[in-house]
Amino acid sequence: MNFMDIALEEAKRALYLKEVPIGAVVVKDGNIIGKGHNLRETLKNPLAHAEIIAIKEASETLGNWRLNGCSIYVTLEPCIMCAGAIVQSRISKLYIGTFDPNLGGCGSVVDLVNNKYINSNTEVHWLYDSKCSEILKDFFIDIRKESKSH
Repeated sequence: MNFMDIALEEAKRALYLKEVPIGAVVVKDGNIIGKGHNLRETLKNPLAHAEIIAIKEASETLGNWRLNGCSIYVTLEPCIMCAGAIVQSRISKLYIGTFDPNLGGCGSVVDLVNNKYINSNTEVHWLYDSKCSEILKDFFIDIRKESKSH
């Protein structure tokens, strides 16, 4: 099972809602225990990032805030807030679909998950999935076209 493709399906759910298309999936022992997509505009909540929603669902599924042994697949490099949540939840592996040159918290702008001053054991894997980049690029092209036509 390709978990990044499932994260992309979550991103498409966000796209359908006219949200920035970002998706996340938390996996333990080969099973999905949490999924999320960006809902900031829908919920009018700056915390409603895909990763936060997926981590919350995974914690509820396990009945524990500690997600040791879990992996998270995210279509876009987590921001600093989400990188912090990944570290705090003790997720073991992070798979990133594409980098975020503006707000990336896992190496592009800052590197919270590999900061030597933070006790983080999160192993980061950069997948550089072109589908993750394309859905975002197309979304922002469409947004710019819409704003020019109004």
